[in-house]
Order: sequence, then structure tokens, then C-alpha cells
Amino acid sequence: MLLGVVGLAVGLALGGATLIGALWAAIDGTADAEASKTAQAIVKLLEEEALPDTVPVAGTDVRVQVVDAQNRVHKSSIGADRLTSMLHADELRDSTAGERVQIDGVRIGLAGPVLIVSESTGTGDERRIVLVAKSMADLFQSARYVRDALLIAFPLLVLVLAVVGWRVVGVTLRPVEALRRGAEEITGGGRAGRLPVPASRDEIHRLALTLNDMLQRLDTARARQRAFVADAAHELRSPLASMRVQLEVAQRLPDDTDWPAFIDDLMIDADRLSRLVDDLLLLARADDSAEAARRTAPVELGELLTDLTGRYPAVVFTPPSEQFWVDGDADALRRAVANLLDNAGRHARATVALAVTTEGPRHLVTVTDDGPGIPAADRERVFDRFTRLDDARASNDGGSGLGLAIVREVVRLHRGAITLTDAPASASGLRAEIRLPAAD
Repeated sequence: MLLGVVGLAVGLALGGATLIGALWAAIDGTADAEASKTAQAIVKLLEEEALPDTVPVAGTDVRVQVVDAQNRVHKSSIGADRLTSMLHADELRDSTAGERVQIDGVRIGLAGPVLIVSESTGTGDERRIVLVAKSMADLFQSARYVRDALLIAFPLLVLVLAVVGWRVVGVTLRPVEALRRGAEEITGGGRAGRLPVPASRDEIHRLALTLNDMLQRLDTARARQRAFVADAAHELRSPLASMRVQLEVAQRLPDDTDWPAFIDDLMIDADRLSRLVDDLLLLARADDSAEAARRTAPVELGELLTDLTGRYPAVVFTPPSEQFWVDGDADALRRAVANLLDNAGRHARATVALAVTTEGPRHLVTVTDDGPGIPAADRERVFDRFTRLDDARASNDGGSGLGLAIVREVVRLHRGAITLTDAPASASGLRAEIRLPAAD
């Protein structure tokens, strides 16, 4: 605000100085034009030999003399000296050479500075020089009035504009100050994470709405992160506690204990812990879109699924005769389909079928089982992290609850979509459908 007032004052000062300079220039031009016009009229009378001995002039602030080349006065106006020229010899020389001559008015009986303009006619001894003196006192007085008025009005104008500007800026920035205080309270944890929204429908109103939307997304992400960390800690605690108990029991077992069987039990928990850590690491990488983009390469789905089903002998899959190319991360796609096959295998009664086809501009990968299926109300919820339905609550049977979450994140990073539907032509069962954009 202070800089604005200073800038305004400087601007007004420059404007005032420019105005005064333009006014002085206009005054000089006006006086010069009037004197030159008078001198030209007198020269014309001289040439017509119609100029009387007493040169007629209009106004009391003008003096006229007609002198010869030796600066001797031949004719003059009322009030002008009839014996002594208004200009000294050197001044007359400068004036006839076209230079501007200005003298003190006291010399010729006029007030203030006087502008003298000369016009000549004839040659040799017949040469006559007309001198016209124009008083600048009234014109300069008008300029001084304007200057004094500006000097008085300028500080008052700056003061008024500063007060008005202060009030206007204060009213304009009041919502910004409210936003700042709200942000300070949110940072200090004093209240809920929302900023006050001003009633005005302007840029600050839209800024407050945008910031609140951002805070809402941040709160959602923070709550999701806290829930994820809490769930991850809970899931990690179970295998670690089981392993700790087994190791504490092992300390008290006799030497003839069946150690290979004990190690097998311990390895089950270790494998479960390893799978959980791998799933968490994969989800963390999936959240990093930049890293996922760096791992993109052409992938042929038919070959990938054929290689994958080699580890699932019970899965029904017919290798396709055509190729299905997509852009993506082969390892991530293989992991996503494997998670679907594992999930289907845990719940299928008899068969799990895998297929790949083309559906318009996308390739469609389907995993179908004949198990109990998932209720329609829960088909979106099962993709949340650490979510297990009631019939798969046991971690030994239902996994860690990250499998479908990993599938959704992988498919999302590949700009695809996954949906769960009822198995076709079956009284029960579930069909998972992955749609991926086909590569060029």
C-alpha cells in the first residue's frame, strides 16, 4: 500500500511538472505569435508608406519602434521612447539574426519580462526594422496561479487518494486476511480444515472454494493414509506375533523336538509376511505414477497369459491365435492377473476360466469362476485396501486383503478399468473383467 501511494505521488508530481512545462511553452508561443503578427502588420504599412509617425497599437502592454540599420528611432508607438532604441546594438543584431530576445521591462516602462520581436523591410539606407515589445507579466502571472494551485491541491489530492486507496484496499484484502487467519488456525490445529468463503462472487471467492477443495482432497488423502498405515501395522503385527510366539516356545523345547516341522510352521508365517510386504511395496510403487510411466513398454497379452497359466494347471485357458498388444508394465500386469486367478481359485467350486478378446478400442481380459460370487453391494468395496468379506475373514484363507486393491491400482495406471459381474450362463460365480487400451 505504501509503495502504491508513493508511486501515485510520483506520478502526480511528474504530471504536474509536465503540465507546468506545457503551460510555459504555450505562454511563450502565444506571446511570440502575437508580437510577430503585430510586427508583420506594421511592416506591411511601412511598405505601403501608410504608417503614421505615432504607430497605433492595441493594448497597454505593447511597445513599437521603427529603427534604421544604425539603431536610430524613426517612429514609435504611444509610450515608447522616441529617441533611444529598446534594444542595444548587440541585441538588435541578435534579434535581426532570428534569435529570441527577452529584456527586463523596467528598461522600456513595462512590468515584468518583455519579449521583443523584430521584422525588417528595405535595403541599404532605406532599411527599416520594426521592433515589437510584448509584456509577459500577465501571462507569467497566470502560469504562477496555476503552479500555486497545483502546489496547494497536490498534497490534498495525494492525501485523499491515499485515504480512499487505503479504505478500498482494506475492504478488498479483508477476505484475504480472513483466509490467512483461517490457514493459520488450520496449521495450528485449532479447528476443522476449512477456510472461510467470502460472500462476494469474485476471484477471492473462487480462490477460497479452490483452496477448500484442495484441503478436502488433502484431508481425504491423509485419512486414507492413516487408515492404510493402521491396517498395514495391524496386518504386519499378526505374522510377527505368531513368529515371536513360536520362537519363544522353541526356546523351551527339548533337544529331540521335530525341528523340520517347526521350521515349516515358521516358514508359513514368514512367507505370509513376505507376501504382505511385497503387496505394500507394489501399492507404494503404483501410487508413484512417474515411476510407473518409466516402466511402460509394449506387452503382448496372449503371450503373457499363456506364460502365466503355466503356473495354474487348473485354470482353463486357450492360447489365442491373434496378438493383443498394450502399452504397460509386463510384471505389474502379470501380478494383477495372478491376483485375480488366486482370488478365483480360493473361491471356485470346480473351474476357473481365463480369456482375452478385443472389445472395440480395448482388449478385454476375463477371469471367471463358479464360486459363491460377491453380492452386488460389495463389488466396489472389495477393491479397498485390507477389505475382506465375511466369508473370507480368515487371513490364512482370504489373503491380506490387498490383492484386488493391487489389481485396481495396476489397471488404473494402465488407463484401464476393472469391473465385477455375475458369471454368464451360471447360477452363481463371479466374472472379473479388465479392459485395457489397445496399443497402436
